[in-house]
Amino acid sequence: MPLARRVLLTALAAGSAGAAVACDPASADGAPAAGSAATAARRLLPRHWRQLTFRTAAGRDTFQVSGRTGRITVTGGTPATQLTGLNWYLRNIADADINWAGRQLRLPRALPGLDGTVTRRANVPHRFALNDTNDGYTGPYHDWTYWERELDVLALHGYNEVLVQTGADALYHRVFQEFGYTDEELRKWIPGPAHQPWWLLQNLSAFPHPVSQQLLGARAALGRRIANRLRELGMTPVFPGYFGTVPPGFADRNAGARTVPQGTWMGFARPDWLDPRTEHFTRVAAAFYRIQDEMFGGASTRYKMDLLHEGGSPGDVPVGDAAKGVEKALRAAHPGAVWVILGWQHNPPRAIVDAVDKDRMLVVDGLCDRFPKVTDREADWHGTPYAFGSIWNFGGHTTLGANTPDWASLYERWRTRPGSTLRGVALLPEAADNNPAAFALFSELAWREGDLDLRTWFARWARSRYGGHDPHAAAAWDILRRTAYGTTRADSWSEGADGLFGARPSLAATKAASWSPKRLRYRPEEFEPALGALLKVRPRLRRSSAYRRDLLDVARQALSNRSRVLLPQIRTAYEAKDTARFDRLAGGWLSLMDLLEALLATDSCHLLGRWVADARAWGASPAERDRLAYDALSLLTVWGTRAGADAGLRDYANREWAGLVGGLYRLRWSTYFAELRSASQEERAPKKIDWFALEDRWTRNPGSLATRPTGDTYRAARRVHERLTAD
Repeated sequence: MPLARRVLLTALAAGSAGAAVACDPASADGAPAAGSAATAARRLLPRHWRQLTFRTAAGRDTFQVSGRTGRITVTGGTPATQLTGLNWYLRNIADADINWAGRQLRLPRALPGLDGTVTRRANVPHRFALNDTNDGYTGPYHDWTYWERELDVLALHGYNEVLVQTGADALYHRVFQEFGYTDEELRKWIPGPAHQPWWLLQNLSAFPHPVSQQLLGARAALGRRIANRLRELGMTPVFPGYFGTVPPGFADRNAGARTVPQGTWMGFARPDWLDPRTEHFTRVAAAFYRIQDEMFGGASTRYKMDLLHEGGSPGDVPVGDAAKGVEKALRAAHPGAVWVILGWQHNPPRAIVDAVDKDRMLVVDGLCDRFPKVTDREADWHGTPYAFGSIWNFGGHTTLGANTPDWASLYERWRTRPGSTLRGVALLPEAADNNPAAFALFSELAWREGDLDLRTWFARWARSRYGGHDPHAAAAWDILRRTAYGTTRADSWSEGADGLFGARPSLAATKAASWSPKRLRYRPEEFEPALGALLKVRPRLRRSSAYRRDLLDVARQALSNRSRVLLPQIRTAYEAKDTARFDRLAGGWLSLMDLLEALLATDSCHLLGRWVADARAWGASPAERDRLAYDALSLLTVWGTRAGADAGLRDYANREWAGLVGGLYRLRWSTYFAELRSASQEERAPKKIDWFALEDRWTRNPGSLATRPTGDTYRAARRVHERLTAD
């Protein structure tokens, strides 16, 4: 039975089973089910869960941990808060780590006890997780197995509000059949799952292929299952709200309706915008919220909406009046709901925040650690509550690091200053499941007491991450603290520079993605010793997936950084017409790519083949499987159309994965070097290569892609270290 059908059937069954609880109005904001924390603990700690007792007490945002050896009690106001307490215990008492990128559970048979009782209270009520782009760049074709663990991990790390977009395609499909559209018309308008985040942001539609009815049904069932699990854990699903997106020709089919054309975005035609001041908007919004409640097990109290995202046009509609119309429709359906809006570029403008009830709006700010000019959000948004956020990767780049000094210096100061409206944290990397130290540290901000000392934090992290103190692990993480995790927003960046192996070939290349930093934000020679130190960690601490993941990440980053050293040397040799040196250096470049490919192939989370296989598994026929594979793979390569690629989207989601490095990326560079060599020998200018044609052709037929890891990460990392120290 195809995965999509299995997901549909099992998720529908789960949705039906939980409907009585989920549809109870008292459960709308995540009223917990009994035993949910214990059930999660059984999933996470199958050998030790019986030693844990979970108790419920007043105070949703407080946990307590106590107990003697082998009998640990965690008390909290919700199952999610109890799991946050469990995570505190694992990290600080048991020297263990469960992360969204690797875990380490080298626990004794009897869990260690505590001296007394530890109590922690969240310092902000809103702990929001997941970027609007997450469902595209993290894994648009993940199934319930993935989501169940992801939600457990988010609960462990203290989050209580999670963006849920899965199934929104089926929601729009149902809504607009009530307004004159056929099933087939709507399925042609809805983009594939990989590209849906930008459709929900009103940036594009209808790419790359129509979606099927069975795919819509499976995604709706999975979305309901995600929402139900969040409610069981006492967390709040944050659903997309309705702010005016309509299919083409809406005004022609609905007499008197008023729509505003939105032009284009990166070469894509944007969906039209329905004027929120009108009665037609009111009717569509009412249908949207009614059907959403039916499909996803009831209402929420958080709805995510961004008006006029990245260049949207209000036409002659006053933005403030539009915001009032959107808010009015939300309040009619869900009177106590909070409007969640992204702080990004110039949004939200004051015209929006001044038009609505500020007490029921939350800005999840993606620019706190990006620009030094961001200093007073109370003034920027006239006292609107906001969440301190970070976007440490764009497009899912595998780059290691984050602006942690900014988190340490800004968060507590902004939260406690007079008149502060900082009411939350917002975990907003464009793709999840990366940068485990950044994930753990950022998540702790909402649960800490007092100032954050990064030297102390990273030393403790090294211990819990690998299961015990090791001087080499401590030394490695101190190097990483000072380099990749020691950057700041002073240079107006929040992510590290991507590697040049993933760039469209050019001797003058300085970045792979159009909007990435042009240079490394730390000294690579200061970073590389971290690899040697990690390799020296004592053998019994090397056995976890956490250690292997960190070793791979550091080795990959050190190797990737060398691309920025080597490319200028290749350029110099070419311009000097030193053919022998050019051949030697170009060959060295390709051999580094081969070494990188071999390293990445040792880890299942770095396999392009898994990404494609996940997409194909949702198809009900060979043709649909091919379409879904292209949807998923194109997002990482050409992104969309030739026009979109030329506008800057190609390689936006570049990443150093096995299959990409040894596939498309190596093909591009070998093709380029061969042309440069021929041009030099023939004393002519290099021919222009149609890169989009090459990239799109490869994307449609990438050949055989491994879905299982091969080789040993430690041995591969050691080969990387030997190569880098020899060069």
